[in-house]
Amino acid sequence: MPGTGTWLVPGTGHVPSYPGDVEVSPERAFLAGLESRLAGGEPVAIEVSLVLLAGQEVELDPDELRAARRRAVQLLATGGDPRREPDPNGRAVTALAADLDAPAHRAALAEGLDSLGATVTGLQEVSARLELLAGDKELAWRWFACTLLAEELVGD
Repeated sequence: MPGTGTWLVPGTGHVPSYPGDVEVSPERAFLAGLESRLAGGEPVAIEVSLVLLAGQEVELDPDELRAARRRAVQLLATGGDPRREPDPNGRAVTALAADLDAPAHRAALAEGLDSLGATVTGLQEVSARLELLAGDKELAWRWFACTLLAEELVGD
């Protein structure tokens, strides 16, 4: 697709503009699509996708997670509409982030963010947002908590 950056041959997972058909990971293809959407002027919270990918190895105790999510949903409800989109700087998200905070969790998230570096090479806006998250561990942790709360809201 002209002007959109990387594109794939449908059904192949290959980028045709490179000699020898370079294999493209599903993550790279997804993030390239977000980059294209941003280039088209669409507002996209890329941070959500980045921390979802990066946070796959963060191991949380299911009971602790369930209880922390329940408290965060109650905080959302006391602030108005419990179905509104979570804000990484909002009271419910910051409380959830604090409830689940542990050095091992943050280290796993940081490692996941670092591992995405090669995946986003050449994606200017996605790379900039990844760099921001990797450089600000607190912000990255709040975005991760935001995704956890959003999962709970979608699951209800």
